[in-house]
Amino acid sequence: MSAADEVLDVVDRDDRVVGQAPRGEVYARGLIHRCVFVEATDARGRVFVHRRTASKLVFPSHYDMFVGGVVGAGESYARAALREAQEELGVSGLPQPVPLFTFLYEGPGGAWWSSVNEVRCEQAVAPQASEVAWHAYLSPQELERRVGDGQWPWVPDGLEAYRRLREFRGLQQ
Repeated sequence: MSAADEVLDVVDRDDRVVGQAPRGEVYARGLIHRCVFVEATDARGRVFVHRRTASKLVFPSHYDMFVGGVVGAGESYARAALREAQEELGVSGLPQPVPLFTFLYEGPGGAWWSSVNEVRCEQAVAPQASEVAWHAYLSPQELERRVGDGQWPWVPDGLEAYRRLREFRGLQQ
């Protein structure tokens, strides 16, 4: 089964399930669905940052400071956060990501309910080659510099989640 064939829950503006559809149809029709964002930090507090592969359906070859992805049909945000983090980081036995907040992202690429989570990953990572073209752990200061310098194309939903996470943590914008 291809990524476009994966079945997702379609939700309304209040995050209530109103149906199901294949991912390709969800994207093509601009239907609201669910996604998870997981900020993964190492033992030194550095943030896992990666460049998405060119084959991704949404925002190919863009940088992201979160691992994550779509929530499958009938899947909880919590289960999707753990599954996606382990898949993208290439680890097993990761602790359950801690949910922080949800928001409705509306912008380039469409609209989706977004659950923002955090997890500490102390294992050596081996990112999924089909998802991650490049990766590194960056200090929060280096990440902030990279976001602000305009040199890297960032995924717009990740930037919005990052902005909201900084606000959630009481950091200056």
